[in-house]
Amino acid sequence: QVQLVESGGGLVQAGGSLRLSCAASARTFKGNVMGWFRQAPGKEREFVARITWSGANTYCADSVKGRFTISRDNAKNTVYLQMNSLKPEDTAIYYCAATTHWGTEEYEYDYWGQGTQVTVSS
Repeated sequence: QVQLVESGGGLVQAGGSLRLSCAASARTFKGNVMGWFRQAPGKEREFVARITWSGANTYCADSVKGRFTISRDNAKNTVYLQMNSLKPEDTAIYYCAATTHWGTEEYEYDYWGQGTQVTVSS
């Protein structure tokens, strides 16, 4: 069964931090690149970060580089997104996704979670 479940979203003040988690089924997680995307109100979904199976290679969008960190725990089939120095423009629904490719486009990702809301107040 393919399953991705995000958690950890919430309301935080600007400058604060949140850590998102995405628990995956073994079938979805093993060997796959994991990514995070987000969709703000009225905007298209955009790439945030991705990480390889080994965790050795990560990549973040310029808009979050230096503030967000992606990591994974393969023993727990879980990927994380540590978000620091949050800004109001980071407000969005955050989605976890899995792929066998190495890309930043939505169409490259095969499996998606339902999303978790992050709201940053000014």
